[in-house]
Amino acid sequence: MITATVLGPIWATKRIDDLPGGALLELEEVGTGRRLVALDQLGSGPGDTVLVTEGAGVAGHFPGRAPLDALVVGVVDETTGSSTGQHARPTTTNRKETENEQ
Repeated sequence: MITATVLGPIWATKRIDDLPGGALLELEEVGTGRRLVALDQLGSGPGDTVLVTEGAGVAGHFPGRAPLDALVVGVVDETTGSSTGQHARPTTTNRKETENEQ
């Protein structure tokens, strides 16, 4: 599982029937900058930090033979102990610490 930032939707007016409902999103992996496309059924939007699972097991989550290898499985509300910090939404305590440092 990885953490990624939503860059925006990918519009596809034609899709195969086996593709489950949801939005296709372009994501950028936190820490590496790698870009990927994932199916999102949670309603994530640009700027959101999301949890993504990848691999052949993703297709097994859906009935039929869904041609998927990346799925948004959660939207991050906040993180603690983040090594990057730039994509985390700070808690109230972190905001106060940040203000005191400036």
